[in-house]
Amino acid sequence: MKNKSRIVFALILVFVVAAAYLAMFGLDLERYEISPLRNEVRLGLDLSGGVYVVLEAVTDETGPALDEKMAQARTIIEQRVDGLGVSEPNITIENRNRIRIELAGLNNPQEAIDLIGKTALLQFIEPDGTVVLTGQNVRDAKVTYDERNRVGVSLEFDREGADAFAEVTGRLLQEPLEANRVIRIVLDNTVISDPVVSAEIRDGRSFISGGFTIESASQLANLIRAGALPVEMREAEVSAIGPTLGLESLERSIFAAGIGLLLIFLFMVIFYRLPGFIANIALTVYILIVLGVMVQLNANLTLPGIAGLILSIGMAVDANVVIFERIKEEIRLGKTTRTAVDSGFKRAMTTIIDANFTTLIAGGVLFYFGTGPIRGFAVTLLIGLFTSLFTALVVTRLLLKIAVKMELSKSPKLYGVGEVK
Repeated sequence: MKNKSRIVFALILVFVVAAAYLAMFGLDLERYEISPLRNEVRLGLDLSGGVYVVLEAVTDETGPALDEKMAQARTIIEQRVDGLGVSEPNITIENRNRIRIELAGLNNPQEAIDLIGKTALLQFIEPDGTVVLTGQNVRDAKVTYDERNRVGVSLEFDREGADAFAEVTGRLLQEPLEANRVIRIVLDNTVISDPVVSAEIRDGRSFISGGFTIESASQLANLIRAGALPVEMREAEVSAIGPTLGLESLERSIFAAGIGLLLIFLFMVIFYRLPGFIANIALTVYILIVLGVMVQLNANLTLPGIAGLILSIGMAVDANVVIFERIKEEIRLGKTTRTAVDSGFKRAMTTIIDANFTTLIAGGVLFYFGTGPIRGFAVTLLIGLFTSLFTALVVTRLLLKIAVKMELSKSPKLYGVGEVK
């Protein structure tokens, strides 16, 4: 039994060390490499650089009516952002009347603002000012070329729009003066094209020209496809973060966290001996689990999130300290190490659960009511909280029970206990 316990303990140690190495450095087997787990964690805007914009609804509406329009606006903005080619944008509703858009890797904030903030009200207006149809009648819009090889936007109308367009083009075609055969195409009160009707259009298709480039035509087509925002929005906050600043902050945070972890590892081994060494193994498992969970949940790691992660590491260490102090008290009373370990965990259980439950309430409140970076802090804090409970009450306990069955673990000094009654 003694030899078996040593083998199991050694295998667990080797597995944890190997997993930690893969998580930090990965492998390079001549291009058949294993991607390090740390490279799979999504970095927030403050670390990766990019743009964030906060839009606020300009309306007196409240309650469910506002909630419905904000949800529609969020969906439309998501469709517009997709046209920018930004990978995994973060778009959330804040305080019921604001929308926060975080676009990592985008260096031009004005480009984002011009696209996502437009109302995109598209109208087709005949010479006497009557609106023939709007962007709501457009089924599809895409970049294409006309017979003169000019870049423009091709539109396809729905049935109602096709009928209306056929009627107005047929009627205007009868006008003797060319000025009376113009249909103005207006986007957000700006005339973007004023083509002259030269034929009756019955197939429900139209072409917008007007000196477009590929980029401007793509942007217009994207706006039309996404549709108009259901409520007027104003820019409440705009900021651009350079990738250099973000990377520098990340490197400093990782360096500081590494020093902190090293000091914790040394303290636990010096003060608690064998249990401290086991706690370090459990803490390594804790870090691996947290990183894995964040990757699976596609959670963004931000600077406040790193702070929450470090705080939860402290809580994980604190739980182990409470357990080990209880075990030391039991050993000083003359109990065997096996009994002391069981009693120590039972006595520490209530204290650990109470402390973590209060933190759970605080983290839940921050996540529910918080916005932006505050939510990032809350997410990592809550993930770390549940993981720390698991590693302290399951992993540490399992390893200690295995250690108890090993001959060296019978000495009280290996538990940091000097004198025994």
